[in-house]
Formats: sequence, C-alpha cells, structure tokens
Amino acid sequence: MANFCELTGKKPMSGNNVSHSNNKTKRKFYPNIKEVSLKSEILKRNIKVKLSARALKAVDFKGGLDEYLLKAKNKNLSPKIKKLRKIIISKNK
Repeated sequence: MANFCELTGKKPMSGNNVSHSNNKTKRKFYPNIKEVSLKSEILKRNIKVKLSARALKAVDFKGGLDEYLLKAKNKNLSPKIKKLRKIIISKNK
C-alpha cells in the first residue's frame, strides 16, 4: 500500500462518480501525498517521509518533526515512524 500518509494514516477512500443522469460508478479518492525530507534536530539528520498535505501543515504548526512525534500517539503511525519516535524519545530524555 504505497499511497498512505505515514504520520496520520490517511488512506484512499472509495465512493461513487455520479453523472447528470444519476448513474453511479465506483471511484477512489486519494489523499494528497508528498514525499518530503524533514530535519530532525535531536537525531541531527534528514528523514524522508511520505506525508499528506494536512500532516505537513500539522508538523509545521507543532514546530518540527521531533516535537510532533513527541506528542503523537502510536495508533496511526507507520512502523518506520514508530521506530523513529522510539529513538527520538530515548535521546530526548
């Protein structure tokens, strides 16, 4: 599953195209996924992640990747980000 956000867990949703004559055909709604490099001040390196535009805005609002991961819950995070979060928490103490 390549098209999902590693921080928020957003995945493609399914729905219908509805024509003028009210015919319905299946379609998918894809999240706006971007591959970006974020700087971790605690680890002193860049980390490449696939984020939705909404998650990128949230990371920026929280003050960076480290601050976002320190406050994030494990529920929606991808396995790669869970490992990264664990390392950041251990180095932050």
